[in-house]
Order: sequence, then structure tokens, then C-alpha cells
Amino acid sequence: MSEDLLNQLRDIIANTEESRYSMSKATGISESHLAQFMARTKGLGPAAVDTLLEHLGYEIVVKRKRKE
Repeated sequence: MSEDLLNQLRDIIANTEESRYSMSKATGISESHLAQFMARTKGLGPAAVDTLLEHLGYEIVVKRKRKE
């Protein structure tokens, strides 16, 4: 998983007004796992990233780079 993507997700989580407890209850991802992810001591798998992004109203869009 791209570190840039994970950092963007951390920024989104940090800037939301929703508590980690609430996110945990809504997504099924434990609050302690979210705290460890935010502290950069534990990662998240693709399914968890997708679940969080979906819950927060975001989606990942993949597009081909333009040739220069």
C-alpha cells in the first residue's frame, strides 16, 4: 500500500470531527488499531483502508500517468 495514500488517510482522519470510537463502531476496525495506525506503529490492510474511505465519503481513483 502506498505510503502517500496512507498519509492522506491519516490526514483525513485527523481532520474529521468524528471520533475514532465512532469510526470504530461504524467500520468494525478496532479503536486501538485506528490509534496505532494514526501513531504510525501499525498499518492497515487494503480492505480496512477501503472500509474507512467509504465510511468517510472518499474513494480511490486510479488513472494512468500521462506520457511526457
